Amino acid sequence: MSRSIRATIRQSLSNLRQDVSGLAMVEFAFAAPLVLGMGMLGTDTAYLVITHLQVSQIAMQVADNASRVGEEDTLAARRVYESDIIDTLLGAEKLGENISIFQQGRVIISSLQQNAQGGQWIAWQRCRGAKNYNSSYGVQGDGATGTSFPGMGVPGRYITASPGTAVMFVEVAYDFRSITPMNIFNNQQIVYTAAFNVRDNRDLSQLYTGGPVARCNVYSANRPT
Repeated sequence: MSRSIRATIRQSLSNLRQDVSGLAMVEFAFAAPLVLGMGMLGTDTAYLVITHLQVSQIAMQVADNASRVGEEDTLAARRVYESDIIDTLLGAEKLGENISIFQQGRVIISSLQQNAQGGQWIAWQRCRGAKNYNSSYGVQGDGATGTSFPGMGVPGRYITASPGTAVMFVEVAYDFRSITPMNIFNNQQIVYTAAFNVRDNRDLSQLYTGGPVARCNVYSANRPT
């Protein structure tokens, strides 16, 4: 190899060592996955927190609405119709529309009352939602007789109904779906409960007919027909 060629090679290598024109691009290539990953993690975490808040609010609002519904009659106890419960669940649909509450979740409304022996009793229960989830605290008919059924809620802090009134106990279960490809929190189950005592003198004998029935053996996001 001639001296001139060796000199040219040495000069080229020297120039290459001093060339920093692509340094920023190389640094970005190394840092981009980390920055992008942290950004997606932060986005999913924020969305999970917001979804928890929304599911909690839906549970509270449904329980509150269910405690107020009924036919207005100044001469008799307020009657509650199946259509009233359907409308209450429709309100939940509107509240949870942006998170597809009935496509990814389920709402369960239970009427907790006292039975003839003074024990706690789930007089009726209505549900809506495509999620395959059943109440963790009891089903319709539990505690119909006797005093063995303690009430609904966390053991040691059971919610109970007083004589002559009822408690609207609501459970909302929801499957979270991530909005980024990371899927760290994907399919995490979110469950919230809420309970409100009925507001007025209510006829507790039954749910009166007057529309479709939101049966708990049906798992569908569609409005009962």
